[in-house]
Amino acid sequence: MYGSFGGSRVASHRDLPAGMVNHLFTNTGSSSFTEFVGSYAPELLPGRDDRLATPVGDQIPHATTIVAATCAGGVVMAGDRRATSGNIIAQREIEKVFRTDDHSCMGIAGAASTGIEMARLYRVELEHYEKMEGRTLSVAGKANRLATMIRGNLAMAMQGLVVVPLFAAYDPEIDGGRIFSYDVGGGPYEQFHHHAIGSGSIFARGALKKLYREGASPEDTVLTLIQALYDAADDDSATGGPDVTRRIWPVVAVVTADGFRRLSDDEVAGYVQAVVDARMTNPDGPVAPLR
Repeated sequence: MYGSFGGSRVASHRDLPAGMVNHLFTNTGSSSFTEFVGSYAPELLPGRDDRLATPVGDQIPHATTIVAATCAGGVVMAGDRRATSGNIIAQREIEKVFRTDDHSCMGIAGAASTGIEMARLYRVELEHYEKMEGRTLSVAGKANRLATMIRGNLAMAMQGLVVVPLFAAYDPEIDGGRIFSYDVGGGPYEQFHHHAIGSGSIFARGALKKLYREGASPEDTVLTLIQALYDAADDDSATGGPDVTRRIWPVVAVVTADGFRRLSDDEVAGYVQAVVDARMTNPDGPVAPLR
């Protein structure tokens, strides 16, 4: 705390003469006690002590790991189903991968409620543009529109409500998929071949580097992404692995020239079962061949 005395700054009111202390505390310039305490001892107000206060972002469920990879004729995106609030599992069946238009999708990591709202608003944004202009945005245009929305959330991000999406789309100009990542200030940053975001991304990226094959079929790429999510869940407590007992599977979407398609639970269950069966004999997963 600082007071003003004789035009100089002093470290504390305890350093002031008693008469000056009484003068300062009886002539606060405001009839509000809260303002008075906020001026002289802000740490005494509720939520103002940095040592005791919990950032609001830490109290809100967070979505975690999203993975994406290009495949022959398109791109595949997958996300686990767990949301956490601190060390608590807040939701076991949250959906983090969303269709944004007929040929694109996005996954969210960060504050779950804000991310879901952003995904819904972004979908309406693309639909509105198409209705108003009579055409769809280019893939780069879609990525830039999402970057603008993320920048618009910067004030909330500074308060802990951070949302970091992953965007993927089919691009007819290259007859293939493209992937874009972001930071809290926007972006976008194009990622080639594959990428992962969220708390388990470091482990998922390691698996993708090991297992990804350029030009693989969508089916093989789906299997690669599920392997990557399994590795992420194996080492990151915030990432949920496949829940066989509750039959909760990752959300998997494939985007090609034929459009966006979310795989059914039965389809994903088949891929998951193949991964789980293989892990029974090899818990660390498949080994990439040396070249």
